[in-house]
Amino acid sequence: MNRIKKEGEIRIPSGCAISGIFSKKGRRFSGQTAIDSIKLMHNRSNGLGGGFAGYGIYPEYKDYYAFHIFYMDSTAKKECMKFLEDHFDLINLSKIPTRKIPSITDEPMIWRYFLSPLPTKLAESQLDEQEYVARCTINVNSNIKGAFIVSSGKNMGVFKAQGYPEDVGEFYRLEEYSGYSWTAHGRYPTNTPGWWGGAHPFSLLNYSVVHNGEISSYDANRRYIEMFGYRCNLQTDTEVITYMIDFLNRKKNINLERVAHILAAPFWSTIERMEEPLKTEYKYLRNNYESFLVTGPFSIIVSYDKGLMALNDRLKLRSLVVGTKDDMVYMASEEEAIRVIAPDLDSIYFPKGGEPYIVELDEEVL
Repeated sequence: MNRIKKEGEIRIPSGCAISGIFSKKGRRFSGQTAIDSIKLMHNRSNGLGGGFAGYGIYPEYKDYYAFHIFYMDSTAKKECMKFLEDHFDLINLSKIPTRKIPSITDEPMIWRYFLSPLPTKLAESQLDEQEYVARCTINVNSNIKGAFIVSSGKNMGVFKAQGYPEDVGEFYRLEEYSGYSWTAHGRYPTNTPGWWGGAHPFSLLNYSVVHNGEISSYDANRRYIEMFGYRCNLQTDTEVITYMIDFLNRKKNINLERVAHILAAPFWSTIERMEEPLKTEYKYLRNNYESFLVTGPFSIIVSYDKGLMALNDRLKLRSLVVGTKDDMVYMASEEEAIRVIAPDLDSIYFPKGGEPYIVELDEEVL
């Protein structure tokens, strides 16, 4: 007869692990640090997806967009290369260095391009540079079968695969990269497929998102954001969060704190108890951006070129903790994933539901 396990003997991982590490002084550190953090939360993932985003990793090409692209076959590569040559000035291109490990299999062709928009094409488009790059990225992911641009920002890159995150880090040789900001993800997919393009982070331009949870409002969010030219092609609900943040922060110029109050908006009953002028502001955000409300349990870490933002759903149904040490800020699903790389913290903080925790580069660094 099996013994009934006592409280504390049963591990309920609640799916997925997220981690973020950031230097406010812009000091670059090895990607191995991010691997060590996410590895501690191995039991939160199941080997169907892992990934990392690093910022500051391409200082020698910092003025160019860095495209990381998956090709599922040579036809996709040929067609995508023609598109890139027609729209961009290609500065450098190569395969992304990897190492063979037994646990990572069926890998696509993985290429990296440093490029800038062709001036003539940019002028003809009558778009600003970032919008031009964003539309080209969406065009490839939507219209070239078997080609997926997984990151398209400057001085940053996304490295992801189907596997456990620590294996993905070893596969991409991330210990050879240095950056001032890293995020990591271990995936435990529930109702979406596990595949290379569906692993986290999801990225567009300089934004990237790692997510633990499930977006019950995905269809409503997706239908609305696709009205503005975005396309969700990667078969995972987290993709839509990235596009909503890009739309609100970059295109509508809404600061990230307000973006957080749109995505994880307070209940109407909570707003009614607020004092002015806060009540008026929250009413405005809820009324004008109601289709951007994300429902369901989630914790996310949003990366961008200047910083990180951690955010829970408004009921805090997923774990999220923040630690600090000198100029370093650490975010993770579990405190132990922080203490394994920073055992002697200056502070530890557990953000409330719907409360964004935002950290940015020091002003002198900017």
